[in-house]
Amino acid sequence: MCRLQSVISGKWKILIIWYIAFYETQRFNELRRRLDGITHATLTKQLRELEEDGFITRTVYAEVPPRVEYTLSKMGKSFVPVLMSMRNWSEENLV
Repeated sequence: MCRLQSVISGKWKILIIWYIAFYETQRFNELRRRLDGITHATLTKQLRELEEDGFITRTVYAEVPPRVEYTLSKMGKSFVPVLMSMRNWSEENLV
C-alpha cells in the first residue's frame, strides 16, 4: 500500500489519471484547462512522475509545432476500476 500511496499522492495525480481515462487521449493544454489551478510546472512534474511509474504513456509527434499526447498504459488502465470504486464510495459516503 505504501508504494501505491507514493505513486498517486498529491492533489493532481488521481485527477490526471481520471481525465486521461475518461477522454482516452489528452494533450497537455487540454489537461491544464481541465485542472483548474494547476501550474504548468506542476502538471509537467506530475505527468513525468506518472510516466516514470508506468501509469501513462507519452507520445510525441514530429510536427511543427510538436504535438504530445498522453494515454493510459496497460497498468494505468488496470487502475481505472479502483478509481471507479473510489468514486462510487465517495458518492455513497461523502454526501
